[in-house]
Amino acid sequence: MLMIILCGLIIYFVYSKFITPVLYWRSKKVFHTLPWGRFIKVFFSEKSFYESIIEAYRLFPERRYFGSYQFLKPSLFVRDLDLIKQITVKDFEYFTDHFSFVNKNSDPIVGQNLFSLEGETWRHMRSTLSPAFTSSKMKSMYFLIEEAAENFVNHLHNHPEAVIELEMKNTYSKFASDVIATCAFGVECDSLKNDKNEFFVMGSGISQPKGFAVFRSIFAAFFPHFFEIFRIPIFPRKLTEFFQRLVKETISMREEKQIIRPDMIHLLMEAKRGRLKNDDDINTEISSGFASVEETQEEKSPRMQLELTDDLITAQALVFFIAGFDTSSTLLSFLSYQLAVDVSIQLKLQEEIDDVIAKGNGHISYDSLLKMKYLDQVISETLRKYPSGFILTRTCVKDYKIEAKCSNEVDFILDKGTLVSIPVAGIHMNPDYFPEPDKFDPDRFSEENRKKILPGSYLPFGSGPRNCIGSRFALLECKTLIAMLMARFDIVVIEKTPFPLRFGKTFTLSSRDGFWLGLKKRNKA
Repeated sequence: MLMIILCGLIIYFVYSKFITPVLYWRSKKVFHTLPWGRFIKVFFSEKSFYESIIEAYRLFPERRYFGSYQFLKPSLFVRDLDLIKQITVKDFEYFTDHFSFVNKNSDPIVGQNLFSLEGETWRHMRSTLSPAFTSSKMKSMYFLIEEAAENFVNHLHNHPEAVIELEMKNTYSKFASDVIATCAFGVECDSLKNDKNEFFVMGSGISQPKGFAVFRSIFAAFFPHFFEIFRIPIFPRKLTEFFQRLVKETISMREEKQIIRPDMIHLLMEAKRGRLKNDDDINTEISSGFASVEETQEEKSPRMQLELTDDLITAQALVFFIAGFDTSSTLLSFLSYQLAVDVSIQLKLQEEIDDVIAKGNGHISYDSLLKMKYLDQVISETLRKYPSGFILTRTCVKDYKIEAKCSNEVDFILDKGTLVSIPVAGIHMNPDYFPEPDKFDPDRFSEENRKKILPGSYLPFGSGPRNCIGSRFALLECKTLIAMLMARFDIVVIEKTPFPLRFGKTFTLSSRDGFWLGLKKRNKA
């Protein structure tokens, strides 16, 4: 009898997990791909996830969307820009949540970060945190980023070699760690000088998981309920406990000694006291950058403020590491590679930087940095060709009708719980939107040409109310370092520089052979 029950449970499990998803799109009469089509090659490291998204996007150019599968879950793969806007903006109330395999039941800290929160809880948290990311708050934090960048560049400049050969991803990861340490946690580090410091080691364990940690993340994506039932955290407890302790000690010390430091911990402490206000931007004439996303009216509108506990503050500070550590170092790495292989772009950028420094008596102010047009063009083009967020996901939170617009479509209901995939990489590499998409061309984003960019075709930081809250911070961080670095170094190709660049066969955007480049000290008259 026990064996019959056991067999029945196994059959039910296999049917519900492996058979039912296969039948989902067929039952809706929606054109679809095979469940394991493109994903199986990524899973077994035969192809990069980034390339598989572009490949899938190009499979059916005549279709607005098609049925696909992500982590055994049915997912609507949307190609049409109007439908993407409808889902992410106009009908946002039906698609408020990200696809997340972490929640507060399985991981009380990581599961409460802004990315993982759902529904009204997310709305309240976003409304609570939005005032921390205005232009005025970024300006007050600029000197912290500037100081970290200056330490980083000075350390490199003190090397005796004429050309310093470096793997740039690893090098930039140390800068990203230092910026997050000082801006999010109020801790000063120098990871380029000492990469054994506890903050960098612990942060790397979260942002760059290796070995069993990678397997655990993949397993959690397939079987999130297993992690929830047995309360298995997505990261080893020693990592999250380190950041919990760090935040609590920092808050306690600041409250006791009445220390005020213009960093994220201070802003979150102000939010906890109900004193963080959504002030007007300091200068609306100065843009953070073409790639930055603005807060919607929904995000700006006052809502019930969440009661921020120390654990909630830790969770929001920790999301800086999860969202910012790898993405910033990846952007800087691809940007540096492009500058090294196209010297004309590098020289034009250095000319702009030198001019700003000369006018500023050797210093680049916050306003001057944001006014650097060509720097913004170069970063915008890097984010087009190499977006870290190369696929966006949304979860349908209530049944939603998609009406047929073409002869190859039928009306159907997208059921609650179904995923939506938005292929940012495919859109960015579509020649109809960006001619010669494989060419790195910052002039696409010149003042004259950016007007020609089709609305909704450029999504480096997402779309709609659930876009990236930290886009201004990320752009400021990268612009600051590139301006300081390029003022004192040329980035050059060396023997170990991969050419052509091939993508790593991983779930994240990377170079298979690393980013080996040289930093050559500039000889300025």
